[in-house]
Amino acid sequence: MLFLIIGAALSAIASLAHIGCIIFGAQWYLFFGAGERMAKWADEGNVKHVIITLPIVVILAIWSAYALSGAGVVLTLPLLKWVLVGIAGVYIIRGVYGFYFVLRPHGENSAKFWFYSSVICLGFGIVHLIGLLQVWQNI
Repeated sequence: MLFLIIGAALSAIASLAHIGCIIFGAQWYLFFGAGERMAKWADEGNVKHVIITLPIVVILAIWSAYALSGAGVVLTLPLLKWVLVGIAGVYIIRGVYGFYFVLRPHGENSAKFWFYSSVICLGFGIVHLIGLLQVWQNI
């Protein structure tokens, strides 16, 4: 249960960081390694950065709610067990897959971005997986 609460907090923090990018613009995008294009769009007032970032905000917030539901903190959400499997899986796959781009950077994102974001995603996935395994029989 504790690991799902931690996972919920991690997803919520990630969601808030993405909101920060939308609100505070270019410097935040650059700090988090999103690349020059996103920073430029934010500086220019182009809505593309919002269109790209806002769905991530929503998905991460939903993932946080599902982790809290799995931990028994909030009401039971639909398809709880399988959504939690998916969340852990997406985080882990993104974490592992991202290491490929450390050696072969993709787009505007640097090898440094791919390394750190992959470590973070892999860590988030492991936390969610441990939490899921702890509550599997009860959900």
